[in-house]
Amino acid sequence: MAIVDGASKEASEEARRMGREYFGTDGIRGRANGRLLNAATAMKVGQAAGRHFLRGDHRHRVVIGKDTRLSGYMMETALVAGFTSVGMDVIMTGPLPTPAVALLTREMRADLGVMISASHNPYADNGIKLFGPDGFKLSDADEEAIERAMAEEQMLAEGDQIGRALRIEDSRGRYIHAIKQSLPASVRLDGLRIVVDCAHGAAYNVAPTAIWELGAEVIPMGVAPDGLNINDGVGSTALEAIRQRVIAEKADIGLALDGDADRLIVIDERGVPVDGDQIMALIGLRLADAGELRGGGVVATVMSNLGLERVLASRGLDLVRSKVGDRYVLAAMRAGGYNVGGEQSGHMILLDHATTGDGCVAALQVLAALVQSGRRASEVLHLFDPVPQLLRNVTFAGGDPLGDPQVKAAIAEGEAALEGRGRLVIRKSGTEPKIRVMAEGDDSRQVERIVRDICSAVEAVSA
Repeated sequence: MAIVDGASKEASEEARRMGREYFGTDGIRGRANGRLLNAATAMKVGQAAGRHFLRGDHRHRVVIGKDTRLSGYMMETALVAGFTSVGMDVIMTGPLPTPAVALLTREMRADLGVMISASHNPYADNGIKLFGPDGFKLSDADEEAIERAMAEEQMLAEGDQIGRALRIEDSRGRYIHAIKQSLPASVRLDGLRIVVDCAHGAAYNVAPTAIWELGAEVIPMGVAPDGLNINDGVGSTALEAIRQRVIAEKADIGLALDGDADRLIVIDERGVPVDGDQIMALIGLRLADAGELRGGGVVATVMSNLGLERVLASRGLDLVRSKVGDRYVLAAMRAGGYNVGGEQSGHMILLDHATTGDGCVAALQVLAALVQSGRRASEVLHLFDPVPQLLRNVTFAGGDPLGDPQVKAAIAEGEAALEGRGRLVIRKSGTEPKIRVMAEGDDSRQVERIVRDICSAVEAVSA
């Protein structure tokens, strides 16, 4: 089957989203102090989002968290000014994972939650993610309303109605307690030697502490943030350092988080990386065995490996595929009543425990499986052999290469060659002028040939 995301309804929706000036597929993200994302923008977001969520006659409240980027101080201060100026009280948590902000927003009965982070991007970038009072990311409709309001002059609060700002000191402890509750009280991690790489990011304190409190010997990495080193050679997108550390320390397992700790990549005791597809398989099958998997399957994106689909099918479970992006995974999960979903890149959404991707919760589920099975990580975490998969990006100058007859013919030929024993996914990037071409199938040479032919066709019509 070929999935061509370019002339579809989904692609039209993405084009409409990308027509916005500020909000993209995961909040607002850009170069800190650049044209798009600066203190003025942050204050506008605070005012517009604050006014949008001033509903009812109660005292309104917003929770603001951040990762460890230097620009987080600037963004936090500007957001506080924006929210308080329209009459909303602010609770600041300091550095905290994205899922912790979502959790506290709901638990503290706040009207809105804000995470200041650019996730796995380098320190020079930053972003603003917004959560509603239910702890879920905002809907398209809410984001569009806020963006429209950012272009308007906001009605400011009267002097005696200006909001107050408070920094709370126990936010880390609250989150640590919450994620530990995701495990049965009988599960302890005694005897496990674990490398925990926090990417010098938001989980630098909470992740090692939670795992240590459960009894493990923790070898921390990436836990010395200086404002400039987030995701720099460490974390879930830079695995060589933790691979070497796991082997050198003779650790049982390694856990690599990203800058805001909403994604997880695991390293087994041999130093072999384990991606989100294998983690989803492990968690989904364990829940199925316990009768706790809802929806009859797992939700992943079109990029997840065919091997995941096959191992689930062998157990009578479905793999439901969404567009790339954790917001689309979550939407499919909520629509179909699923409680496990994620992305190959490591976003793990476990709705029994969190309203958004949570690398720490996912890590604890993996560690529980290790303890309860009594087996090594390499045995527990490699549940299927990935089907050969190849992804290439092709830059194009403009227009619609996917609508060209030559490109369509190349795609049709590739699909015919796979004869139902593989997949094609061809999509436009949402942020760059690139066509992403992915093919997978049992014959690696055939996969390489198909990707090469389609890329060549795109290059030919883009010249």
